[in-house]
Amino acid sequence: MSIKQDVFIKRPGEVPRHVTMSLRLENLQRYVGGYIEVVNITSDFAIICDEEGRLKNKPYNCTICNCSFVGDIIFVGIDGEEFTSVPISFKDFKHAFPRLWELPA
Repeated sequence: MSIKQDVFIKRPGEVPRHVTMSLRLENLQRYVGGYIEVVNITSDFAIICDEEGRLKNKPYNCTICNCSFVGDIIFVGIDGEEFTSVPISFKDFKHAFPRLWELPA
C-alpha cells in the first residue's frame, strides 16, 4: 500500500492545483513524463520536473527563483531523502508564488 501525500501540480498554461498522490518514483516519473529532476526551493520544499524536458521540447511552464521550467511540474515537501506533503497550505503557496496564477492572454 502506498501512502498518498498532498502536493501542488502545475501544467503549462494552467494555474496550480492541489492534489493528493502517491510519491512513489514510478508515479512521479509518469506524471512529469520522464526521469525526474529535483530542484530544491528551500530545505523542505522542492519542485520535481522531467530532467530531459527541454530536449523533448516540452512547452514552457513557469519561472521560479530564476529557474525556468518546462512541462508538468510537481511541488513536494522534503524530509531528509524522502518526498513528503508540501510544507505550506495552498493559500500560503498562492501568496508566496502569485505569478503562477498569471496566465498569458
